[in-house]
Amino acid sequence: MLAGVATGVVGAILGTGGGVFLIPVLVLVFDVPMHYAIATSIVSVIATSSAVASASVERGTANMKLGMTLEIATSTGAILGGVTAAYLSATVLEALFAVVLVPTAWFMWRGREDQGHDSPAAIDTRAPGVPSSTQKSGALDSEYFDESLGRTVRYHVTRLWAGLIVSFFAGNLSGLLGIGGGVFKVPAIHLLCRVPIKAAAATSNFMIGVTAAASAFVYFGRGEVRPALAGSVVIGTLIGSMVGNRLSHRVGANIVRQMFSLLLVAVAIYMAIRAGSG
Repeated sequence: MLAGVATGVVGAILGTGGGVFLIPVLVLVFDVPMHYAIATSIVSVIATSSAVASASVERGTANMKLGMTLEIATSTGAILGGVTAAYLSATVLEALFAVVLVPTAWFMWRGREDQGHDSPAAIDTRAPGVPSSTQKSGALDSEYFDESLGRTVRYHVTRLWAGLIVSFFAGNLSGLLGIGGGVFKVPAIHLLCRVPIKAAAATSNFMIGVTAAASAFVYFGRGEVRPALAGSVVIGTLIGSMVGNRLSHRVGANIVRQMFSLLLVAVAIYMAIRAGSG
């Protein structure tokens, strides 16, 4: 249950679902078999998303239009994840992703240096609904009020095609490796689609529950969801998610981005170890 609390806090703030932390804890500390740990992680991802997404949508932080658009690719990838597992070696995939995550963590730590009209750091203080004369209007553009800044942040979504591609592979990995996929979607939404980091994390949390729900039925059908174990973790996850949800909109964007960078490094090390042991 305590592991679920920690997972819920981290998952709510970073938009990852927290599975990348929960799986190693269940396997290494509690000696839970990998398949059961993955199944428990997926159920906890649903709990995190359910607890956080409603509040993020109510505050306007989550970009629902962007999330539902990307979810088409993510869900397709999740369905094909089982097919991919039959043809590709998980060890090879884990090694490749460990390599890819390191430079991604570096770019996330540095952030974007440009301050153009479509930069994730672009801040606009006009009254809500007033169009900008300096940036293009798009169907997926959105805005939210950042309490840590005391201002309204408006942003323009770019390179949707890149976000769709990454979302497809993130969904594929969610079903293959038992992670929520947020560790790939959040950097993609932030760096490629140029969405502010807080909105990217909230949008990811909005999406991961749908992706995890599809995978959960598969694991439940195999008998790998243990009610006592999953129930204990989910209770802790719900508590942690509520705490993390309250913290998420008070923490500065730079802190969230740097925390996510450290998370990516930890995931890269974890995947490299798994690949080496495989």
